[in-house]
Amino acid sequence: MDYRSSSKAWKWQVAYLFLLYSWGWVSGQLRYSIVEESEPSTIVGNVARDLGVKRSELSHRRLRLETEENKYFAVNRENGALIVKDRIDRESLCGSSPSCVMHLEVVAENPLELFGVEIEIVDINDNPPIFSSNYRNIQISELFTGPGAQFALESAEDLDVGSNGISQYILNANPYFSLSVKSRKDGTLIPELILEKNADREEKPQHNLILTAIDGGEPARSGTCNITITVLDINDNPPVFNQSVYKISLKENPSLHSVILTLNATDLDEGENGEIHYYFDDHTSKSARQLFELNDQNGEILVKGVLDFEDINFYELYIKSVDKGTPPLGAKCLVHIDIEDVNDNAPEISLTSMTNIIPEDAPVGTAVAFINVRDRDSGKNGEIKLHLSPNVPLRIKQMKNRYALVTDGNLDREETPQYTIELTASDLGSPPLYSKTSVTLRVSDINDNAPLFTQSTYNAFIKENSDPGTLLCTVSASDLDEGVNSDLVYSIVESQIDGSSVSSFVYIHSNDGNIYAQRSFDYEQIQVLQITIKVVDSGSPQLSSTVPVFLFILDTNDNPPTLLYPEHSEDLIVQERIPKSTSAGYLVTKLSAVDLDSGHNAWLLFTLIHPINYSSFQVSKHTGEVRTVRGFQEAENMEQQLVISISDQGSPPLSTTVTVLVSMADEVIVERPKSGDFLTNSKPPSDMTLYLIVSLVAISLVSLVTFMILLVKCLRKDSYDWGSSCCLLGGSQSKPYTDQYQPALYLNTDGTLKYMEVRMVPPGSQGQSYQTHLPPAQEQQDFNLMRPLDFPHLNITTPANTSGLSCENVPSQVSTII
Repeated sequence: MDYRSSSKAWKWQVAYLFLLYSWGWVSGQLRYSIVEESEPSTIVGNVARDLGVKRSELSHRRLRLETEENKYFAVNRENGALIVKDRIDRESLCGSSPSCVMHLEVVAENPLELFGVEIEIVDINDNPPIFSSNYRNIQISELFTGPGAQFALESAEDLDVGSNGISQYILNANPYFSLSVKSRKDGTLIPELILEKNADREEKPQHNLILTAIDGGEPARSGTCNITITVLDINDNPPVFNQSVYKISLKENPSLHSVILTLNATDLDEGENGEIHYYFDDHTSKSARQLFELNDQNGEILVKGVLDFEDINFYELYIKSVDKGTPPLGAKCLVHIDIEDVNDNAPEISLTSMTNIIPEDAPVGTAVAFINVRDRDSGKNGEIKLHLSPNVPLRIKQMKNRYALVTDGNLDREETPQYTIELTASDLGSPPLYSKTSVTLRVSDINDNAPLFTQSTYNAFIKENSDPGTLLCTVSASDLDEGVNSDLVYSIVESQIDGSSVSSFVYIHSNDGNIYAQRSFDYEQIQVLQITIKVVDSGSPQLSSTVPVFLFILDTNDNPPTLLYPEHSEDLIVQERIPKSTSAGYLVTKLSAVDLDSGHNAWLLFTLIHPINYSSFQVSKHTGEVRTVRGFQEAENMEQQLVISISDQGSPPLSTTVTVLVSMADEVIVERPKSGDFLTNSKPPSDMTLYLIVSLVAISLVSLVTFMILLVKCLRKDSYDWGSSCCLLGGSQSKPYTDQYQPALYLNTDGTLKYMEVRMVPPGSQGQSYQTHLPPAQEQQDFNLMRPLDFPHLNITTPANTSGLSCENVPSQVSTII
C-alpha cells in the first residue's frame, strides 16, 4: 500500500493526535505527546505556560533542556514553547517496543529549578508488514497427512506498534487449506496452515497459496508471501518429543557455550526415516536466535550471547525435530526460558544542574544540585541507598523521582572556603555494589566582616614647628573578607578642634593609612590632639571600624627666657639702689624669669657677663639673686653696671640679657613687697601670669568634675573597666588624657610667681621633671611660701628619641614647666 497516497489522511491523523495528547502538568513533571515524523518547528507544548512562567520572565528564568543526548527537541526562549528540532523516527528510537517515551529535563534559573519532561512518541503507520522471504516451499505426505494437520508459517514483521502493527493474516480462498492465527505471549500473531481435507498427489500434486499480512493502521498497509505446497508420498512416523513444553530458569550472564537444555525426540522409523535433526521454528524470534544455539544433531541448546535480565527477562524457543524420511516428518516443542536477575549492575549517579559556587549567606535548604540515581537491576538488587560524606553542611533531600543536594547549615567562607563532597550510592544486593562521585563546592564571599584595626589605640609624637607634610603615624586594619569586600579606605572622622576642622590639622592617605601633618604645631598652644580614624571596606553594604589616635606635640626650645621681676624698661634695664655702707653678701636684687618652654628648655641659668670686671658682685646661678661680694670705698664709682645673661638649657640654648644699674646712696629705704604686689604691679609681657592662673583654675574645675563623675559611677557599681579601676583606687590606665594633668603653681617668698608646672606623670612614676627652683633669700625670712596644688596625673612619658616619628600603644610621660 502506497504511503504517499495517504499523506492527506496522515495529516488529519497528526492533527488529531496532537490535540488529543499534548497535555502536561507543573507539579514537577510535564508530559506531552507528539507523532513521529513531525516537521521541524512543530510545537509539542508550551513549557513556560505549563510551569507558570510569565512571558516577561523568560529571559530571566532562561528555560533550557538539560539532557545531553537530546537532539530532537528544543525550547524556544522567546515564547517558552517546546518544539521539534529534527526528524523523529520512532522505530529507530524504540524499535518494536509498545511504549516509546523520551525523558528530558527542563532547567529554570533564578531560582534554580528542575522539571522532568516526558514526551511520548506516537507511532504512525509508516511501515508495511514484511516477510523475510517472499516465497515458501512446504512438502506434505499424502498418505500420513490428514485433515487438521498444521503447518507453521513465517510471521511477518511490522516496525510499527500498537494498532499500526500486524492485526490479521489472510489466505487466499482454496478448498484444501485454511488459516489459523494464534497470539504469542508478547502479543505477536502466529499464522498456521491447516489441512482441511486429504491431499491427493494424483489429483493435485502442488498447491500455490498467497498469505497476506495486514496492519491496523489508517490507511492499512500489507505484505504478501507466496507459499508452494508439494504433496509427497513417503515416511509414516514423525518424531515425537517427550514434552511439548519445556520450562527452565536461568540466571543472567551464564558462561558462553554452556548447555542449558538437551532435547530428546524419538522416531519409530528406521534408517534415514528415523534420523532426527533439530531446527529453530520460524516462530522463534531473531533476538533469541542471536543468543541461543541449537545443535541439530543431539538437540543441545547452548548460550552463544550475553543474557542480560535488564534487556529481556524471558525467551521463547520454538523448536522442531525433522527426520530424513521422504517426505520428512517432524514434531514441535516450545522452550520457555526465564532469566533471573543477579546483582551485576552498580548504581549510577548523575548530577544535573550542579552549582559549583554558592554564597555564604545562602539560606538553609538552598538547592546545590539535583541527583539522579538508578540501578538497572530489579528487586533488592535495584533498591538504592544514597550516602553523603560527613562533616559537610549539606544533606540529601528525596524528591518524587530524584534527589536534591541542599544546604543544611550556615556557611562561613572565612572558616571553610571550599567543600569536597563525596556521594556514595549502594544497592541492597548480595554482595552489594556501590559507586562514588565527588564534586567540589566553593563558597563565595559576602561582606559580613567589618575591618579591624591591629591596635586599639595609636599614639604619635611630633616636635613642634615641624614642617607640614611630616609623617605622623601609620594605622593598619585588616578584613577577613576577600576581593572587593576587603578593599579598605581610610579617612578621618570629621570633628572640631578649637573651632577648626580636624582635617586642617592632619591628613590621612586613604589607601595605606599614613597620617601626615597639615600644619606646623605650637606646643605652647596645644599639647595633645585626639583624632578618630575610620576604615571602611568596599563591600555592599559597607562595614567600618574606628580607632582613636592621640597626637602628642613635643616641645622644642623656641622661646627665650622672659624677665618677670623686677620692673624694667623696654630695653631690659633694671635700676637698683644700695647703701654705701653695704657689706659683703648684701642682696642687691633678685631676678625672676620665666620660659614658655618646658623641661630642659625651661631650666634657667643666671650668669654675669665678663665677671672679671664685676668682682664686686655675684649672681646666684639658679636663684637669680644679685649680692655684693665686698664692701665699697668712698673713692669708688657710685654707679655700677651689671650685664646678666638669663639662658635656658635647650639645644641650642636661648638667652635674654638684662642690664642692672646699681647706684649707691647714703641711705636706702627698703619697702617689703606684699604678697599681692606682684600680681598688681608687675606687668610681664602678654599678661602671662593672668593666663596661667586662669588655666590653673580651669584645669582644677575639670579635675573636680571628673572626680565627682567617677565617684558616682563607682557608687552605682558601673560595669565599665575605667570606672572599676577608679573604684579600686589603683588603676589610671583608662583615664581620659584631659583628666590626668597635674598643674602646680610655685610662688616666691615675695608673693611673685616663681613658675607653674603641668605634669602628665603616671602614679608612682619615676619620670623626671625639670623645674626652675628659686629658694627664698635669707634676708626675707618673714614671707610665706605657697605649696603647689596637687592634681591627678596623666600616664604620658616623653620618648627618649624625639628627633623622629613615633607611633606606640603605651601612653607616654610628658612634663611641662612654665
